Amino acid sequence: MGWSVDRAVGLTLHRPGLSTKGYTLVTPAAGRHAYLIDMGGRVVHRWTFSHIKPGYGRLAANGNLLMTGSDPNLGDPPPDEPTRPPPPFERHVTRLGGYHTTLLEVDWDGNIVWEYVNRAQHHDFHRFENGNTLVPEWVELPEDLHRKVRGGYAKPREQLPRLIGDDLVEITPDFKEVRRIHTWKLLDPVKDPIDRATRRWEWTHINGIDVNAKGDIVFSARNADRVAVIDAGTGEITFKLDKTHGQHNPSWLPNGNIMVFDNGYASSQVVEADPATGKIVWSYRGSPPNQFFSGHISGASPLASGNVVVCEGTSGRVFEITRRGEVAWEWVNPFTNTDARGNLSISIYRAHRYDADHAAFKDRDLDPKRWANLNRLHGLMD
Repeated sequence: MGWSVDRAVGLTLHRPGLSTKGYTLVTPAAGRHAYLIDMGGRVVHRWTFSHIKPGYGRLAANGNLLMTGSDPNLGDPPPDEPTRPPPPFERHVTRLGGYHTTLLEVDWDGNIVWEYVNRAQHHDFHRFENGNTLVPEWVELPEDLHRKVRGGYAKPREQLPRLIGDDLVEITPDFKEVRRIHTWKLLDPVKDPIDRATRRWEWTHINGIDVNAKGDIVFSARNADRVAVIDAGTGEITFKLDKTHGQHNPSWLPNGNIMVFDNGYASSQVVEADPATGKIVWSYRGSPPNQFFSGHISGASPLASGNVVVCEGTSGRVFEITRRGEVAWEWVNPFTNTDARGNLSISIYRAHRYDADHAAFKDRDLDPKRWANLNRLHGLMD
């Protein structure tokens, strides 16, 4: 969706009778900060990062923040020169969307308590109750599989690199690898092709993962327009959704269904799919449909109330909806940054709402007056 440089920012709508009370975590792109926002749209806590360029975070029950990010000294990615030999894998991945070098855990005050460096990790992560962590990792496909994968496009006279797929890697708190899932062995190179409008650099591009209580893993393979479930017992794919395009942020629901943000071609939607039937059983679209659109990034997070927090990533718009499609709360990112190319950035990769009684907030000072100057500077407080 387009947006005005003079648009309203901060809290633009709140219907208290419909909203789910809590605090929303956002990390504006190309900045140095992650923010916790109250229902009044005001900052109540901020984490500042200098060790990494922050990308996307989740809050743990102990108040620690897990944050993906990149080494600020990484340097520029290699130029796109299609007719020249492609750069080696280690350099090639630095120019792919969602690339990160580091998964960082910081405490409430921003002190580093854990750091995992993997120069092929990207996008998302899942922290298990036992302290282990699951991350997607880019890997080059075997040559025979590289040739079998269908779809995608190349630029004129392009010397294509070896196609990249994804492993899901589980590590312990002391960085020992205990599991590696080759997702490229589970998908079909013909039946699950690369989207025809996507450059032939990656097959799957896993941009979101979630794990249910049974241990089943749901993942989103954006480049193949697939959402799939890996069974915890067999290690095989038991469900595959092919009704979305460029989707992000698959999440398990308490009823066993899956919610995902469907980026779409000209308008976006949030969908709930039933793995037992393969059918979409609920969806939310804008009215008119093209009023709600984000061509990349974004997410939809289910709440315990049944409501959903939606992040329309490219516009920096975060809003809560009911299952009847009513907008209960809306906040527009007032934090503008400049990206590496010198472009203005207002986008947010993903947002999460945490209940007001979440364990992370116990005995924390969440008074927005502590951040009064910051809030006033960005029009979030009178």
